[in-house]
Amino acid sequence: MQVSKIHKFLALDFFKKVLVFVVFLGLNFGLNAQNAYHVRTVVIDAGHGGKDPGAIGRFSEEKNITLAIALKVGYYIKRCCPDVKVIYTRTKDVFVPLYKRAEIANKAKADLFISIHVNSAKNHRVHGASTYVMGLHKDKDNLRVAMLENRSILYEKDYKKHYQNFDINSPEAYIIFSLYQNAYLNLSLQFAQLVQDQFRTRAKRHDLGVHQAGFVVLWRTTMPSVLIEVGYISNPAEERFLNSKYGQDIIASAIYRAFKQYKFKFDK
Repeated sequence: MQVSKIHKFLALDFFKKVLVFVVFLGLNFGLNAQNAYHVRTVVIDAGHGGKDPGAIGRFSEEKNITLAIALKVGYYIKRCCPDVKVIYTRTKDVFVPLYKRAEIANKAKADLFISIHVNSAKNHRVHGASTYVMGLHKDKDNLRVAMLENRSILYEKDYKKHYQNFDINSPEAYIIFSLYQNAYLNLSLQFAQLVQDQFRTRAKRHDLGVHQAGFVVLWRTTMPSVLIEVGYISNPAEERFLNSKYGQDIIASAIYRAFKQYKFKFDK
């Protein structure tokens, strides 16, 4: 075996051991944390904003749809769960760096972080809603979604300094990057599944399931966190739905109902 191949083999073996160790720690931490876990503060993040439009449809931009839905979700929670403090990463059309969004949640000692986004695809027939948590992507489509959303860091000055030289275009970089958040993976997955259940039953949306991938906005949050793709702006019918008052109301209501179920579970 050549020396270079030996080095690669040893590096891979070491990486596997680190991965198993991190996952083991995460599972144990998550189980212990659940015993004293309550939801008293939630941070709602409207994806993109300002100079970062996000995905662009035929007549609308992602940043405006996410803000409208985020504000509605916060309104429902405030109205029906008065014991919960709601914090927004933005309440108007401004640019907020991804690392700042995590800082807002961490400084508030939030119990849950919800980032709202809109998806896009070259195939305009693709439609439906999905929810992501931080983790290892299992297929190319999950990686594609993460790469698309992570392009927001290119709008930031000196972004490499804030993200430890993370290369958003390198599939290999996402493997190490995705090991973060393992301590909260179990709780994040629980909330993500509740969101998808509500999308399917309450909002009557095409359920694209719960997935894992490496999202910069979830990287440094120190609490259960999810990124919700509420639909495809690239699909003409879905773009109209996402921009309608009814569409935004029913999607926000579904996310709120999932939040209420999740909160009730731990408040018991």
